[in-house]
Amino acid sequence: MDTLSNKEADKGAIVSILAYIFLSSMKIIISYITLSSALRADGLNNLTDIGASLAILIGLKISRKPRDPDHPYGHSRAEQIASLVASFIMATVGLEVVISAIQSFLNPKQAAPNVLAAWVALFSAVVMYCVYLYTKKIAAHTKSKSLEAAAKDNLSDALVSIGTVVGIVGSQFQMPILDPIAALIVGLIICKTAWEIFVEASHMLTDGIDPDKMEEYADAIEHIGGVENIVDIRARMYGNQTYVDITIEVDARMDVGESHCITDNIEAMLRKKFGIYHAHIHVEPMEKEPIMT
Repeated sequence: MDTLSNKEADKGAIVSILAYIFLSSMKIIISYITLSSALRADGLNNLTDIGASLAILIGLKISRKPRDPDHPYGHSRAEQIASLVASFIMATVGLEVVISAIQSFLNPKQAAPNVLAAWVALFSAVVMYCVYLYTKKIAAHTKSKSLEAAAKDNLSDALVSIGTVVGIVGSQFQMPILDPIAALIVGLIICKTAWEIFVEASHMLTDGIDPDKMEEYADAIEHIGGVENIVDIRARMYGNQTYVDITIEVDARMDVGESHCITDNIEAMLRKKFGIYHAHIHVEPMEKEPIMT
């Protein structure tokens, strides 16, 4: 990412942190005033998001460190590590919310929570949806995987708050049990989001990549003039950068200059079509089958 994109990415993470600090404080305080376990669960969810967003911000800054002898590919994978840490934080609190909701379900309180809790949750849903749109836009522009994870978390937070509203409003109609049920759903959504972020981050850390993208790369390379066959193609992600290793076969009668021209064309195509700036291309002569006499 260039300097401007770096500032945008940092700004996206900082906006999320500030929003979570404000909303979590407001929800947790008001949850005790209104006696709403669902709003408390929602507030704890936002509290974990502060730590997750801080991890993402730190990961973004570490990922920009230049290459060194110990890290010849740079530090871009710090983004995935940050996402992994964020998923652990979210999962821990998600489980705590689920356990607390089950305890409230088994020992329900008689009074329904104050309707003020519903208005607070609704306000939070609107704020988090706006933050989601903002973070998603920056993630798309910077191609930051950790910001993509943050945007998903923002959206799940907005949906969680909507669920909280439903539970609290429902409890006003002589059904206070709906409040802990809403809290349970909130906890499960937190755990689900944490699992999705964990799977994606661990997949990338173990050099996993979307097979459909590999097919797209191979199909585009096959259409480059002079490429007779693709022997092997591999790709892996380092932060928001894709590294591709390709082995192609060309006409054995080509000289070094001609084959090098083909690799230049492949590299130019990968940059223009897929935004891939790191390609290692190995060229082999096309082996002809012997003519039978």
